[in-house]
Amino acid sequence: MSRTPEQEAPGHAEAPEVGELTPPDRTLMGPGPSPVHPRVLRAMSTPLVGHLDPSFVEIMNETQELLRYTFRTDNQWTIPVSGTGSASMEAAIGNLVEPGETMLVPTNGYFGGRMASMARRAGGEVVEVDAPWGEPLDPADVEAAFEEHQPDVFGFVHAETSTGVLQPEVPELTSIAHDHDAYVIADSVTSLGGVELRVDEWDIDVAYSGPQKCLSCPPGASPLTLNDRAMDKVLDREEEPRSWYLDLSLLEGYWGDERAYHHTAPITNVYALREALRLVAEEGIENRWARHREVAGELKAGLGELGLEMNADDEFWLPSLNAVRVPDGVDDAAVIDHLLSEHDLEIASGLGDLAGDIWRMGCMGHGARTKNVEFLLATLEEALNEQGYEA
Repeated sequence: MSRTPEQEAPGHAEAPEVGELTPPDRTLMGPGPSPVHPRVLRAMSTPLVGHLDPSFVEIMNETQELLRYTFRTDNQWTIPVSGTGSASMEAAIGNLVEPGETMLVPTNGYFGGRMASMARRAGGEVVEVDAPWGEPLDPADVEAAFEEHQPDVFGFVHAETSTGVLQPEVPELTSIAHDHDAYVIADSVTSLGGVELRVDEWDIDVAYSGPQKCLSCPPGASPLTLNDRAMDKVLDREEEPRSWYLDLSLLEGYWGDERAYHHTAPITNVYALREALRLVAEEGIENRWARHREVAGELKAGLGELGLEMNADDEFWLPSLNAVRVPDGVDDAAVIDHLLSEHDLEIASGLGDLAGDIWRMGCMGHGARTKNVEFLLATLEEALNEQGYEA
């Protein structure tokens, strides 16, 4: 019997039999992604157009205006970067930090470490301002670090996803940096659209975020904003950024007035982000901040009734990401597995220095609803009781 060319070709297997896509219907209460609003899912099912189509150019304009509203900025350079939140992070750091320059980064969480890694890959020298995991930066320590190192760029994490800490006194930090002629990059991945963030009023030069947290949008088009001062630095670089794809001087041609081809934008993800931001505008940004704080407050109170403690002190508690200490004698992974296997409910464990010590419970975007909080508290109590825990 003769063999077909497919059978004769070495390394060719039969076509895999893969069934229809049927992911589980989870309640997402971890550090992200958060539940996607049905309107955003519907927007993603609408027809594709070309990334240079006149209709898509109008969608780009609308998305940029909605991003400016959400960031509380008038920055012309406010765009969705094609990629996940780490892409907007790398676009910010990789363009603003030039080889041989010094970047000051925090040590009080996992994502300060990621800032450091990206700065080094950009050719920068990294210096640190220290604070324990679970605490914010102290402005006095930031001032001392500036006096010692005179960095060119200062990065801080506004809402540290790994510790549940919200950085207070942001205007004081930016003032210190600008007094030393440094540029400020703010990580707002877990704060944009969920807790108060005012880019212009707080004098932040660059802020980046991700869509899958408080915006309740799938990852793929990630918010970034730069003021004129920061963009001038990018455009005046002597050496090109190491990433062609994330080079903002090239992206300017696509997202600026010219609308020239640079890459094929993730069109469906831009649709999704536009609709997610439209929901923010309809609710009102300050109302949205208040809702997150109110609903997360319900979660915080319920956790207290279960005898559980927050990782962050009240004065810098982060409503969108609640870091909860694991009680003595409780297996944190077993609780996570119970919630997922028995109730299709997702929470997450700690990262880095807090691995095994905390659970991370998101209260973000479309997930910041009372019914979700009540469900989480009830199932968490069940999981704890299974291990013999008593409040």
